[in-house]
Amino acid sequence: MLTKEQAQSIFERLRKLSQAEELEVLLGGGRSALTRFANNTIHQNVAEENSWVSVRAVFGGRTARATTNKFDDESLRRVVKSAEELSKVQHPDADLLPMATGSEPTATASRHFAETAAIGPRERASAVAKIVDIAKREQLTAAGIFSTAESVEAIFNSKGLARYHTQTSSEVSVTMLAADSSGWQKANSPNVRKLDAQKLAHIAAQKAKQSATPCELAPGKYTVVLEPAAVLDLVGFMFYDFAGLAVLDQRSFLTNRVGAKLFGENISIWDDCTHPLQSGAPFDGEGVPRQRVHLVKHGVAQNLVYARATAEKMKASEHAAKVGDVHPTGHGFPLPNEIGEAPMNIVFDGPERGAEKSVDEMIASTERGVLVTRLWYIREVDPYEKILTGMTRDGTFYVENGKIQQGIRNFRFNQSLIEMLSKVEAMSAPVRASGEESFDMVVPAMKVRDFNFTEVTKF
Repeated sequence: MLTKEQAQSIFERLRKLSQAEELEVLLGGGRSALTRFANNTIHQNVAEENSWVSVRAVFGGRTARATTNKFDDESLRRVVKSAEELSKVQHPDADLLPMATGSEPTATASRHFAETAAIGPRERASAVAKIVDIAKREQLTAAGIFSTAESVEAIFNSKGLARYHTQTSSEVSVTMLAADSSGWQKANSPNVRKLDAQKLAHIAAQKAKQSATPCELAPGKYTVVLEPAAVLDLVGFMFYDFAGLAVLDQRSFLTNRVGAKLFGENISIWDDCTHPLQSGAPFDGEGVPRQRVHLVKHGVAQNLVYARATAEKMKASEHAAKVGDVHPTGHGFPLPNEIGEAPMNIVFDGPERGAEKSVDEMIASTERGVLVTRLWYIREVDPYEKILTGMTRDGTFYVENGKIQQGIRNFRFNQSLIEMLSKVEAMSAPVRASGEESFDMVVPAMKVRDFNFTEVTKF
């Protein structure tokens, strides 16, 4: 894996080869490994190691990028030449700014753990064996993954900017299968010691057994208790809309709504890369430090995030007076891109201390409702009202008189996120959650009234 010194050396070699007015170099890579199991047996173990360098050149307001994963002199010469030749044939970009200088310090956040980097196939296989033992004892069939990775990303430019970040990651996903039911759990962390594969397996097994012989419940509006993974995969569909460029392009549900109260009083959301449960680099694709941004305050959509060029465009637009403080927030993607920016370190505020409710407490306070473990196959139906459709999966239960009564067949839902976040009756303390439809976030479990289930599935 590239060290900071090696990355700096590669940049200096590239800089000597370039005739561009400005030069930017992104470097990245690392190693990753995956152990996959199904039918109570490991059937795949793969590992990959790779590094790459991406060069962006600027000539007279024109810019383009070229990439290679070879670092010999000839390959570096070719990638610089490709970036420069591509730049010269582009149309000038009126919004292109001079490259960032790196004068602002980034936040410090340790995301690299030696224990995670040291995990090998033997340790992953041992953890899988314990998961399979639980499945066999419960007469279930286990499937899932255990993955680990170590990665680096760096950015340098001819204006003196130099950023470097390294981190590790680990993930366990477990599905327990029975004849007519299933249970699921998943967790991800930079620190593998934060993962408890056996605990995840026990919970998944319990859900599979408890949801056996599911009954059919009529569709309609129900009070639901959404576990954190279900919350994550729903709310993940709205955060690309908190981008300044999305509002300028009028493709955001926040168009003409920034400053409006859209959600309940109990909903406050941050983008915060320094949160102890978060991961990722403390700088964006242009090397700008990521700032902590209060996106939603007590239900009010309060702020957007901005790449450098988007902030300049917003200041000059008719929207400027309506969107609050406008400045680069460190949420841009590498240039050139058509996306602009997005908040990628989402953190929900929890209830006040002492007001948190566990999932069990939410169930106990529910007269009639549905417990949802996770959701899948989610698609957007109405972008402006943020209406989503999808299905429940791997542990859906009928709740009556404060107790889980039995497993039920899965539902399809059609639900507005705006409406859902206006009807949250209780929340747990936020946790780092993992799903299948969105990136990891720090979110609570939620109890929501009038969640709209439209039809029953056949399984």
